[in-house]
Amino acid sequence: MSSYITKWLAPLGLAFLLVACKPADNSQTHTHAEQHLTGNTMGTYYSIKIVGVDAAQAQDLQNQIDLRLDAVNQQMSTYLADSELSRFNQSREPDPFAVSADTAKVVTAALQLGKQTQGALDVTVGPLVNLWGFGPDARPEQVPTQQQLDLTRAYTGLEHLRVTYDVHGQYLYKAIPELYVDLSSIAKGFGVDAVSEYLAEQGLSNHLVEIGGEVRISGYNGHDKPWTIAVEKPHSEADRSDELVQQVVLPGNNSVATSGDYRNYYELDGQRISHTIDPKTGHPITHNLASVTVIHPSCMIADGLATALTVMGTERALAFAEQHELAVYLLTKTEDGFRVDMTPAFKKYLRG
Repeated sequence: MSSYITKWLAPLGLAFLLVACKPADNSQTHTHAEQHLTGNTMGTYYSIKIVGVDAAQAQDLQNQIDLRLDAVNQQMSTYLADSELSRFNQSREPDPFAVSADTAKVVTAALQLGKQTQGALDVTVGPLVNLWGFGPDARPEQVPTQQQLDLTRAYTGLEHLRVTYDVHGQYLYKAIPELYVDLSSIAKGFGVDAVSEYLAEQGLSNHLVEIGGEVRISGYNGHDKPWTIAVEKPHSEADRSDELVQQVVLPGNNSVATSGDYRNYYELDGQRISHTIDPKTGHPITHNLASVTVIHPSCMIADGLATALTVMGTERALAFAEQHELAVYLLTKTEDGFRVDMTPAFKKYLRG
């Protein structure tokens, strides 16, 4: 099994299903200063809690965090025309395209996960996403024809993308001029990792970092208790019920990423059009898997896996997760509500 499994950039409209919980234990505990930083990045928000710093230190840290997140945007955004990734997408040359080490790292991880998931994660499906109306293009007035799908799919495929390294740097290659890479399914998780690792470098081992629902935690909160995370119950934007917590988990020093498929969709010609596209067919997914939550040391990997497992559907996702001993929690829509499936590796994180 690959080390990638074992060890944004743009508004996505995905259902981010994770919220930080207050400590469950209300008994007297030692408390420490806990600063809460918030802001905007990658077309969404960030929320960071840091234990053991004062307000002035927190402001200095936030300035440095913003610089790092801005750098990730300048490297990997598809909404910034001058970002590294946008310039690569605009290029029509087969020559090596020099990129930063960070961009090369994320693309390499995406290719690894794409291979391991047999193409369920494919960062080249942007043209198909746009065709179905979930990118910058307007929504179609009718369902795309098979001819349109076939023509668009000809411009996609991980086999057309390559990363190489030499003593001078790192490079991306495209085998077809029209290849378009969108890292939104994995780079937000990379941003979370980057912030968490920066805080650890500063000696701040107790923190929680969230970007748009993707979370990485370390150490303890300001009450000397482990950080707890709640997986939300799938619901529509119109549902304002207070009963939205599906499951509370104690992930330890890990990341938690969730992919949901019940908010971002539209109706067309009597069909429900999901924003999640199956790379193998070019069509939006039609199965009933509503939510996938992954716990993993790397938020980048958890982010990519959550997307890939959503594409697979319940049975395939559960089999893949168990085969690779992944901590995965699935919610599948049934006539009687939502069915819960989880892997043995996930059960150890349930709060008792």
